[in-house]
Amino acid sequence: MSGKTYTCPMHPEVRRNKLGLCPKCGMYLVEMAHGTGRGAQGSGHGARSAEQGAGKSVISVSGMHCASCAQTIERALKKTPGVKGANVNFATGKAYVEHETDEEALRKAINSTGYKALEEKAEGHKHHGAGAAEGNNLEEIKYQFRVFLLALVLSIPIVILTFTDLFVTGFSELLVLLALTIPVQFIAGWQFYRNTFYSLRYRNLNMDVLVSLGISAAFVYSVLSTFFIKGFVFYETSALLVTFLTFGRFLEARTRGKTSEAVKKLVKLQAKTARVIRGGKEQEIPIEDVKVGDIVLIKPGEKIPVDGLVVKGLSSVDESMISGESIPVEKKVGDKVVGATMNKHGSLTIKATAVGGNTVLASIIKMVEEAQGSKPPIQKAADRIVSYFVPVVILISIVTFAGWMLLFGNFVSALTAAIAVLVIACPCAIGLATPTAIMVGTGRGAEHGILIKGGEALEKVGKLNAIVLDKTGTLTKGKPEVTDIIAFGKYKELDVLKIAAIAEKHSEHPLGESIAAKALEKKIKLADAKNFKTIPGFGIIAHYGGEILVGNRKLMQKHKVSLADSESKLQALEKAGKTAMIVAFKRKIVGVIAVADTLKENAALVIRELKAKKLEVYMLTGDNERVARAIASQIGINNIFAEVLPEDKVQKIKELQRKGRVVAMVGDGINDAPAL
Repeated sequence: MSGKTYTCPMHPEVRRNKLGLCPKCGMYLVEMAHGTGRGAQGSGHGARSAEQGAGKSVISVSGMHCASCAQTIERALKKTPGVKGANVNFATGKAYVEHETDEEALRKAINSTGYKALEEKAEGHKHHGAGAAEGNNLEEIKYQFRVFLLALVLSIPIVILTFTDLFVTGFSELLVLLALTIPVQFIAGWQFYRNTFYSLRYRNLNMDVLVSLGISAAFVYSVLSTFFIKGFVFYETSALLVTFLTFGRFLEARTRGKTSEAVKKLVKLQAKTARVIRGGKEQEIPIEDVKVGDIVLIKPGEKIPVDGLVVKGLSSVDESMISGESIPVEKKVGDKVVGATMNKHGSLTIKATAVGGNTVLASIIKMVEEAQGSKPPIQKAADRIVSYFVPVVILISIVTFAGWMLLFGNFVSALTAAIAVLVIACPCAIGLATPTAIMVGTGRGAEHGILIKGGEALEKVGKLNAIVLDKTGTLTKGKPEVTDIIAFGKYKELDVLKIAAIAEKHSEHPLGESIAAKALEKKIKLADAKNFKTIPGFGIIAHYGGEILVGNRKLMQKHKVSLADSESKLQALEKAGKTAMIVAFKRKIVGVIAVADTLKENAALVIRELKAKKLEVYMLTGDNERVARAIASQIGINNIFAEVLPEDKVQKIKELQRKGRVVAMVGDGINDAPAL
């Protein structure tokens, strides 16, 4: 790794000579491209690719069905030269490898175990093989359904012929049963035999060994009974076992597809195409073809395709998926924009600074994936138990067979009991429950804006003594609402609201929508204004019986509207942390409407319940101290961290941890992820 430099996608000023985490935000560092001050260009393969060699890789794997399968792959990877560590998670279907070799060697090691390392699709809006994994999961579901259907269709006549008086078990009839059972045994059940072979090859007995022993014992004894010895046949037993087990595999594949929805939803946030300027011409290209340094055009209402710097234009951008803030952020020349956020009203021209696997969104996806793939202490213990589980089950099966023979001397009964012991252990909840619970828990958390960074965090919940809450979107609704209406001169509050709402009736800005919603609540009938125009960073202009202006001081000054009588009111509202919008009609101020993010109805109740559980409650926010204390006082929070920048939130958490607190944090924005 000598001679390589690594940087952070969010903080390009951070430089390190080895892989690790960014000290400012906790994201994974990526290799810098030579001759640039930014991270290496992404290709959709994540921060690492096969060509990059050493580092951390996440490889999607198909064919795993239990924790022992994952252990088999882990052993093969750890024996591969250059591999420093490997963690294979059955629930996520991914291998997480730290290595000093190329990815091709890792893929060969995985394939040698009988499982399949998936090739990633080179799509910029995919990440860490998300596209390949999703496509493979669909193929896995289809395959398991096909083999289940085959087993079911053939098992039905096998059962009917075995258990009805219509069928006499002569030699020719037994041959019919055998002919029906062979496809079930060796086509539908082939996956069990294949996995058993590789399991024995790597000396890591898994659940498929038990399945193979169970169905083979029933089938072989039935064949012997048909041709060589006089006895009962168990063709229906082996056929039904394969049918039920393939149905289980089908349900399992469907479950894995659903539990990975969190990552899929994050991946889908990314735009699929970008409009770039190349050779002086505007052209629309797939997102994976965008390069660092490209000039990208973004029209109103479009997603920003990549991370970049604004070089031209003025607009407001909805960054709620990153910051949790519901009010769009004004963007002008020189400001940073983040891929997958939504451009609102103005047009922007940006210079791409990070693409593919090096974007902020890609880093967040990687964090969620690695959280889902992490092994908490309880899962490591479960894996150790599973490694002894299969041999113990086989031993119990042998003892059961011997015991029945000694006590009753009935070979058929003894064999049936031995097969039952083998088969009943197949689901193996020990190895399956823990990774699946972590997968579902972290996935559901991510869907609701909660990033659970690893399974170990779930174990620590019972030891909590401090909880830190983000303000915006967590304690508050995350959506602006009208809180104050101040009228001037002859106008009344409802007059001011009506004038502003007529102008804002068709607005898509959250502030304008809150005014229109308030008018609707008051049952005010709104006419349609004419010549509606949005001016990013200022406000709006519309006409209805005269010119209506709704916006900030800059808009009023531009149109020469005097603010002399309203300044004190404006300052008082702003000191209370509210957004004050001035309403003017025919170039004269008629009132002020204040909008703010209000507390959730259950916020105070939640705080009371947390305190009742003897938890110390803290509020962490980027807002000024006056606003923070005003909010905190309403819901009973005494401990406040205010005016904290996103990158400094993690330091506040560490500060509490140094004081011996076991801390949980609740946040709703991706900007909270490092602290989380």
